[in-house]
Amino acid sequence: MELLIMVARTVLLYVVVLIIFRVMGKREIGELSILDLVVFIMIAEMAVMAIENPKDPLLYSILPMLTLLIIQIGLAIWSLKSNRMRNFIDGKPSIIIENGKINEHEMKRQRYNFNDLLVQLRDKNIKNVADVEFAILESSGRLSVFEKDQQSGEKGNLNLPFIIDGIIQEEHLLHEHKTTEWLKTELEKLGYSNLDKVSYCSYDNGKFFIDLVDVKQ
Repeated sequence: MELLIMVARTVLLYVVVLIIFRVMGKREIGELSILDLVVFIMIAEMAVMAIENPKDPLLYSILPMLTLLIIQIGLAIWSLKSNRMRNFIDGKPSIIIENGKINEHEMKRQRYNFNDLLVQLRDKNIKNVADVEFAILESSGRLSVFEKDQQSGEKGNLNLPFIIDGIIQEEHLLHEHKTTEWLKTELEKLGYSNLDKVSYCSYDNGKFFIDLVDVKQ
């Protein structure tokens, strides 16, 4: 009888955990934030404890799981509306290589060494650091790499977004040697005076790409 109870609890908890992870949203393992990883580990540990202790009511395990689910969804909704919250939860990407120059200061700040860099470059079939124009360490720990254009020999542009969810990314403007006043003036010329309606704006080779917030129907 105890074995049957253990099997039944295992199947039930499997379904519960599967539903919870599905409700949390679709994300690759490599794209999980620190918060996602902590929640997943805690839920998995609760499920194991519930299986190993068949005498404890299942509610003692399922209730904390649902609590974590509510917290996770609440923080996800908050991060959608708040750029600061999004940066706190997910962190910001770090530019490790810019215009072919390695940023040792940023590597030290992220506790990211040259062995880490070389390993991730080899994973992308890049043999020589000299072939890299930009390398960005994403908040997930994945390295995004942009190789140099060997034919043209011209320097590329990282094309950082100037506006995300109606919020001006001042750090990106500073990186491109632009100002907030310049951005507002240029967008007003194009007929975009209300930046709150701009969901995404980038600038590349003198041209803007602008996407407006979807209008609710």
